[in-house]
Amino acid sequence: MKIAIISHTEHYRDSSGKIRGWGPTIKEINKLAVVSNSIVHIAPFHNGNAPDSSLSYSAKNINYLPLRPSGGKGLLKLSIFLTAPHNLYMIYKALKSVDFIQFRAPTGMGLYVLPFLRLFYDSKYWIKYAGNWKDEKMPLGNKLQKKWLQNFTSKNTKITINGFWKNERNNIIPFENPCLDQNDRKLGRNILAAKKLKKTVEFCFVGALNNHKGVDKILEALKCLNNKDIKYIFHFVGDGSQRIDFEKTAKLLRLEIVFHGFLAKDSISNIYSRCDFIILPSKSEGFPKVIGEAMNFGCIPIVSDVSCISQYIQDGINGFLIKPITSKEILKKINLALNLTYSERLKIKKYNFELAEKFTYDYYNNRIMNEIFKLKSK
Repeated sequence: MKIAIISHTEHYRDSSGKIRGWGPTIKEINKLAVVSNSIVHIAPFHNGNAPDSSLSYSAKNINYLPLRPSGGKGLLKLSIFLTAPHNLYMIYKALKSVDFIQFRAPTGMGLYVLPFLRLFYDSKYWIKYAGNWKDEKMPLGNKLQKKWLQNFTSKNTKITINGFWKNERNNIIPFENPCLDQNDRKLGRNILAAKKLKKTVEFCFVGALNNHKGVDKILEALKCLNNKDIKYIFHFVGDGSQRIDFEKTAKLLRLEIVFHGFLAKDSISNIYSRCDFIILPSKSEGFPKVIGEAMNFGCIPIVSDVSCISQYIQDGINGFLIKPITSKEILKKINLALNLTYSERLKIKKYNFELAEKFTYDYYNNRIMNEIFKLKSK
């Protein structure tokens, strides 16, 4: 099986000359290479330094084909269409020798790639839609792509989305987003066995540092957290343009709050291993990979009730759902989490560790081979 993947994943060249891209996507493709003969990843190349969160390709049967980057704010959005002729030509050349195509949506170039695939490759492509399928306030470009997928794709074209939703076409199917390999599972099992009740309670947030992800709401909630009898440590992993403002706010709080910036996967796993809870009050998500990762390493989720998250996290059963997304509600859920007994915490962590199996690359690859490619996995 020769596969082409078309995505908006940013690629860079590091100081040693290696091509690197956004870590979670590159790792997913590295794992998919195990069950395919070859993969060509067609995605934008950017000048600049590769961030710490990026990875290089480890599988020898993966080739990278650069596209011209596009998009941005204001008039920069016009670059989506200015780069379209060159990018479509590069895509067209690359697709001549492949058996199957994966297009990762939503993205700006989806406005022209989706009609192109429908016109020329009707029966051999699959759309992986990673956004919030039920977001009522999604950007116009995302809304147009969703409408296209619902109304103008062939019934033979598989569309995978986060979560199960009623009244969708039969070719629109729920699919978990992978983030864990067998080394992660083994490490998570060991960490879970070693975690003990500590005097210090540690929380983590992993993601972009901005208001959309709810970082401002977390800090507002922490202003009212009772910290007389318990010592807390809050870890913020990630970066963003608002980081400096958040750090200034954090300094005014009588809590230990650490901003780590971008971290490599192993370093993030170390944060998970220390923490009791992960908190993620995003305004909109598909199903964040960090929830599956955190559950694997024994962190109980305190997460927003958006998209399909409630299909995996049941409020008060195996985590806590934040709705509405306010600082008051976040504080309420934090306090409920803190009131869990040690045995209650342990029961939730064991349950979530088993649930996290659905977010492994093995589980994902088996579903792809059986449900998308209609082949038996190797």
